[in-house]
Amino acid sequence: MKVALTGNPNSGKTTLFNAITGKIEHVGNWAGVTVDKKEGDIKKSLNKSSLSMTAVDLPGAYSMSPFTSEENITRDFVKNEKPDVLINIVDSTNLNRSLFFTTQLLELGIPVVVALNKTDMSRKKKTVLDVARLSKALNCPVVETVSTKSSQNGLEELILKVVEVRGSAQSVPYISEKVDFSQAQSVQSSDRRRYDFVKELVGKVETRKIKSNQQTRQDAVDRVVANKWLGIPVFMLVMWSVFSISQTHVGPLFADILVGWIDGFYVLVESLLGGDVSPVLKALLLDGIIGGVGAVVGFLPLIMVLFFMLALLEDCGYMARVALVMDRFFKKVGLSGKSIIPMVIGTGCAIPGVMATRTIKNERQRRTTAMLTPFMPCGAKLPVIALFAGIFFNDAAWVGTSMYFLAIGIIILGALIVVRITGEKNARSYFILELPEYRFPSFKRAAVSTMSRAKAFIIKAGTIILLCNAAVQIMQTFNWQLQVVAEGAENTSILASISSPFAFVLIPLGFGAWQLAAAAITGFIAKENIVGTLAVVFSITNFIDTEELALISGSADVAGIMGLTTVAALSYLVFNLFTPPCFAAIGAMNSEMGDKKWLWAGIGFQFGMGYVASFLTYQIGSLFSTGSFGQGFIPGLVLVSTLVGYVVYLMKKGDSKTSLKLSVSAKGV
Repeated sequence: MKVALTGNPNSGKTTLFNAITGKIEHVGNWAGVTVDKKEGDIKKSLNKSSLSMTAVDLPGAYSMSPFTSEENITRDFVKNEKPDVLINIVDSTNLNRSLFFTTQLLELGIPVVVALNKTDMSRKKKTVLDVARLSKALNCPVVETVSTKSSQNGLEELILKVVEVRGSAQSVPYISEKVDFSQAQSVQSSDRRRYDFVKELVGKVETRKIKSNQQTRQDAVDRVVANKWLGIPVFMLVMWSVFSISQTHVGPLFADILVGWIDGFYVLVESLLGGDVSPVLKALLLDGIIGGVGAVVGFLPLIMVLFFMLALLEDCGYMARVALVMDRFFKKVGLSGKSIIPMVIGTGCAIPGVMATRTIKNERQRRTTAMLTPFMPCGAKLPVIALFAGIFFNDAAWVGTSMYFLAIGIIILGALIVVRITGEKNARSYFILELPEYRFPSFKRAAVSTMSRAKAFIIKAGTIILLCNAAVQIMQTFNWQLQVVAEGAENTSILASISSPFAFVLIPLGFGAWQLAAAAITGFIAKENIVGTLAVVFSITNFIDTEELALISGSADVAGIMGLTTVAALSYLVFNLFTPPCFAAIGAMNSEMGDKKWLWAGIGFQFGMGYVASFLTYQIGSLFSTGSFGQGFIPGLVLVSTLVGYVVYLMKKGDSKTSLKLSVSAKGV
């Protein structure tokens, strides 16, 4: 038996799906989090029947007449897959908005059960709902649910009603004929009846206690955090606090324990190998695999603390306010108001962030957003941030915070450039975002979300990163004649010969060593590889000292081993954060853009932006710190000037296209 979960965005649909299936799916406070359907078996503790029941979590939709591609998924699934029963999740705090979609579902001829969700919040607002009258008017079962609670949540009754209505026929009293949702005229003629029906029905079944002249505490908070001027500094302060706690205070405490385990495992394996094992095999196993992977995994506690805090911010309703604050900036540079949502999602992982762009209807805005979203520092980039912040900046919280706001600045600049290059005028877009009520965040949900991301991180460390570090160790050990490279002659290795040409181009950025170039190259496979590769090529067993919680390698100074100044280290960090993302994210870009020209242009644009940002960071930083520009300034300036000049040429070419279009339009008039 197949049961489809449908409802408006932010109605609690995915939370309810998690509750009845036991699965762990991301829950957010905005549209676009669920960008594809997800399936799971309904828990036996809720299903008292002998039927095998599968629940399908469909993307949020406001109408069966699709406006976005995620609404297309919902419509096509309902029409083509023909589920046995539809569970329509209705936000009890906003019946007027939710019931319009309900009436459309009732017209499809598929049995519907309404889950009247968030009833605990309705009661807090002293809203009285006549559930029996609502059920009679809709001619379908209506069950009160609280999907965030583990008991007395109405879910068992909900599944019971699903079984009862299976195979039954339902109708709506005001419907006289079936509506064809593929025909605009048929839909428009019935919309007025729906609106009138819903308005009248809500007036009969809902009694609200409204004090319109009284400002609530939530209103008072929003006057600060959602203010168009105060919202940005508040966001900066919040992000600084998050990084300070995760990277400087709490995170290292857990990292101490984990790194102790990794060191112990390293010593154990080393003792088991003994002295008779081949030095090459020993180096591959200890330094390449355990050392390289361990260096990455050692930062897992810092990342988990960061994700946990971000999950709390999202659950309490704050991140939706961030989207609202940033909306006005994004619209001014030619992006959709919805563009901020993929970018916020992209702070966890660029792949779902890029996929969330499909909620943007305008093609150019969607492609531009898909191109720019990977600039946001994702979870894979956090070990790199943590490493360089610890080694060169004494775990300063401003390093991670500044990378987020630098990303926003690059995105805004990039959007302006793309708009000018394409020669398109800013398309008018409307961004409707329902601000969820502030609530005390669920530590359980935050912990579940954090553990899910940690699991994905460990799987990647045990597969992609392990294989990559093993390959790096092998290429560093042998030369092209497959002879073991002598100590001190690492420059003759396969890895050095491959990386050296790239290292030459990176000299104007402050890091011309082949080892650093090799780490940057492996970062395109997975950004976490940068940390692991640095550990391998510089023979660093671990970046974290369990005694001092300092980022060192035994008694040697890591900064000295890498040969980077503080300014060059910041430049290296900028380069790796703002050049193209991992291959998987590029694959997501390809899927969402649907155009090879846009894809390659996007990758080239990301390379150019990362290179220019890194060049400016190093050269200007060197000028302020030493009084002169850094090495490779002249050739770097020539290359950067060429890139900028080409972009300016494209922008002017785009402007001329716009002028031509306007001229033709004027003549036509």
